[in-house]
Amino acid sequence: MRKHGIQVLTWGSAAVLVMMATAACGQQDSAAKGASGSASPDSSVYASELQKSDIPWDGGTSPYNAEVKLDDGRRVAMHYRRGKGLVEQHYSPRAKAWTKPVVIHRTKVDACQGIELRAKGGTVAAIANFGSYCYDGEPPTESIAAVGTGSLTKWDTNVRENFDGWDRASVSDDGQQVIFRSDVTLHWSRAEGFDGQ
Repeated sequence: MRKHGIQVLTWGSAAVLVMMATAACGQQDSAAKGASGSASPDSSVYASELQKSDIPWDGGTSPYNAEVKLDDGRRVAMHYRRGKGLVEQHYSPRAKAWTKPVVIHRTKVDACQGIELRAKGGTVAAIANFGSYCYDGEPPTESIAAVGTGSLTKWDTNVRENFDGWDRASVSDDGQQVIFRSDVTLHWSRAEGFDGQ
């Protein structure tokens, strides 16, 4: 009897230890999955005012400034800055402030045409152009397609030289794909970025 009681206690203790180890492993697995499966935290610092283009514009709304609102209430603004290029800021409704301006395409060439922004599913697509003689009616010499996702701290950019510019950008409802169109098309996806890059 005594020997049988000791065996039962030993098996019982072993079973409890196995259950504790399994539970602990399960907690580690779920924590690891939670960290990798969740969206990256927003590392942006929101403490700035919205800036505008320094390029003079007579008349109504300047085509050298653009802004779009995301589904979660954030906003993205872009503008042209002379001698710098295409500049981006984004706004947090919680902080009620903008990030500091960041150049996402650096160039000293003149701004050409307006900026177009589209947003869906947490993805923002931008079209912008620059050209040396654009004010004289010449086509752009640098056509930019840009895409930002998540915390909007990094932007994928595609620059085409001596190209007449993108006519429009379309973002899929889930934000997984963007198509830039003109006479040709350029595809971007969250999984692979721009075609051929």
